Amino acid sequence: SEHLRKVLCGRAAPYIIVEEEEKMSTKKRRKVIAGNWKMNMTPTEAKELAKGVYEQVKGKKGCDVVVCVPFVDIPAVAQIVKGTIIKLGAQNVHFEEKGAYTGEISANMLKDCGVQYVIVGHSERREYFGETDETVNKRAKAALNAGLTAIICVGEKLWERECGITAEVVSLYDIPEEQMQNVIIAYEPVWAIGTGKTATNEQADEVCGIIRSVVSEKYGKQVAKQLIVQYGGSMNAKNAEGLLAMENIDGGLIGGASLKPADFGVIVSAAQ
Repeated sequence: SEHLRKVLCGRAAPYIIVEEEEKMSTKKRRKVIAGNWKMNMTPTEAKELAKGVYEQVKGKKGCDVVVCVPFVDIPAVAQIVKGTIIKLGAQNVHFEEKGAYTGEISANMLKDCGVQYVIVGHSERREYFGETDETVNKRAKAALNAGLTAIICVGEKLWERECGITAEVVSLYDIPEEQMQNVIIAYEPVWAIGTGKTATNEQADEVCGIIRSVVSEKYGKQVAKQLIVQYGGSMNAKNAEGLLAMENIDGGLIGGASLKPADFGVIVSAAQ
């Protein structure tokens, strides 16, 4: 069915044992720093913020830079980032191409506006707007089928981590292997989103490693080696360097710090 998915359950150490030369090296993975502006910035304000971000990241070619903006800001920001190293992203997408879905935006609409990336399944969408594994799966497929890169968010709440069941709530959706090159998995511990709390470098790397091991089991080691796994739990200018140095963390999905060009620039520098 469309809702086939892999769920890790009850496994304390789910890493795959491989020979030294086969370990999943980060050497060939390019880091991706994506700013999630959430519900901030009018189109006028968004233009100024985009200009500020560009001034901070121009000339930095060591990683990919994305800004995921509110729907109404997309045309304004598209004008600013066109021809620069900054790629344009959206924060959500509907799973149908067209129809009677008042207030929704399709993947083809986004693509026609110059969008290349889209966030799906963010914890705030799940908590406040009723997103489920099924709808997130459908949205991701719609984005991928339109040629967009899907940033699929997964994570756990504080009580789930404290109970030791992190692995049980990190799901991988059944996406065809040929589309995995356009998939980014963003690990966002829900207990760290907007709270100022951050997983330790080792905690973040551990779960990102679990995600990569699931991909290896399902798609093989080569796909897992190439998969971009971001950390999305209150990464900021102060902690970015340590987090981005970890073996399984290939970038960040940045919330509050993405609204501060200087801080965002520091994170992009750390990713290089």
